[in-house]
Amino acid sequence: MNIHEHQAKAVLKEFGVPVPRGFAAFTVDEAVKGAEALGGPVWVVKAQIHAGGRGKGGGVKVVKSIDAVREEATRMLGMTLVTHQTGPAGRLVRRLYVEEGAAIARELYLSLLVDRVTSRVSVVASTEGGMDIEEVAAHTPEKIMAFSIDPATGVFPHHARTLASSLGLTGAAAKQIQTLLPSLYKAFVERDMEMLEINPLIVTADDQLRVLDAKISFDSNALYRQPEMRELRDMTEEDEKEIEASKYDLSYITLDGEIGCMVNGAGLAMATMDIIKLYGAEPANFLDVGGGASKEKVTAAFKIITSDPAVKGILVNIFGGIMRCDIIAEGVVAAVKEVGLKVPLVVRLEGTNVALGKQIINESGLNVIAANDLSDAAEKIVKAVRAGN
Repeated sequence: MNIHEHQAKAVLKEFGVPVPRGFAAFTVDEAVKGAEALGGPVWVVKAQIHAGGRGKGGGVKVVKSIDAVREEATRMLGMTLVTHQTGPAGRLVRRLYVEEGAAIARELYLSLLVDRVTSRVSVVASTEGGMDIEEVAAHTPEKIMAFSIDPATGVFPHHARTLASSLGLTGAAAKQIQTLLPSLYKAFVERDMEMLEINPLIVTADDQLRVLDAKISFDSNALYRQPEMRELRDMTEEDEKEIEASKYDLSYITLDGEIGCMVNGAGLAMATMDIIKLYGAEPANFLDVGGGASKEKVTAAFKIITSDPAVKGILVNIFGGIMRCDIIAEGVVAAVKEVGLKVPLVVRLEGTNVALGKQIINESGLNVIAANDLSDAAEKIVKAVRAGN
C-alpha cells in the first residue's frame, strides 16, 4: 500500500525525522491559507499522486508570492498529471501539498527497503539526489552504495559513519545522520514498511539535513496490525479492479495487454504471462487465485477479468494440487452465466479432479476452447484473439 508525500512526512515526523513544514490542501482556498500560515517568502506547491517524476510533469512548482500559490493551485487541482511512472493516461490531481521553501546546498538519495535475499533491511544511498535512481544505476553505478542492517542488532554507529562517508557529509550534517538513520530504521520496522525512499534528502545552506520528498510503501500483509496506516489509504489512486480483487484476497495486478489470465500460484501465473508474450501477445493482468480458492473467489476473479474493456480473450490455466479443478470449473461456469462471455475463452486444467472439471466445462454448454498443456493453451488464445481482430 502506498501513501501520499504529505502523509509520509507526517509519519516520519512522529519518529523525529526532520521534514519541512507544510499543509495538505484539497481546495485552492486551503492551499492559500496553508501558504499564509507558513509565512514564506518561498513556497513549494506539489501535486499529490502515487507516482514519481511529478516535477518533470509540471506537478511541482517553487513560487514567491501568495498570488502565485493561488495560481499554481488553481492550475494543478483537477489536472491530469502525466509522468514516466503514470503512463500516458496520467493521474488526476485531487490534493496538493504546500510546503515552505528550503535553501538547498546539496541533494542526496537515501532509501530503505526489504532485501528478500538476505532477509534484512537494506540501506541504499547516492550523492546523485533528485535524479531517478534507475538512471544513476544505469549510467553511474559507482555512485550508489548499499549495506544491510542485521535485524537482531539494529543500527550501529558504524552504519551511520559509513553512510556519512559515502555521501560526503561533514560537520553538523554528519552528526545529524547519526540520529537520522536510526530514526528512519525505527519507523521502517515499527510501521511495517516495504520501502522508504527519500529523494532528495537535502543538505541546507546552514548544513542541516531535511527530508524534501518522501515515498512510503507498506507491506500489505501486515496492515492488519497497522490500523492507523491503513486509514491513510487513498482508494482514488488505485485501480478499481485491484481494489475489488483485494476484497476477495486475490493477488491481482492490472497490466497493459489484451489477454486476461486466471491462474493458481504466482510462479505458474508468471510462466503463463511469459508464454503469452512468447506467442506474440501481451497479458492484461497478473491474477493468482491461490491454492485454496472457493467457487465464490473464482467467480469474482473471472468477473474482474471480464470487467476490463482491454481484455480481448481469457486464458484459464489451472494446475490442481491443493486447488481442485472442479472448483475452478464451477466458478468459471457460474461467472460466465452471470456476466456473459463476449471474448474467446481457453481453459487448461490439470491435476486434482481434472476429469470432473473437464466434464463440468463440457456439459455447461459454454463456448470454451479446451487446451492440453500450457503451450497449447497460449497458442490457442493468441490465435483466437487475432482471429477476432
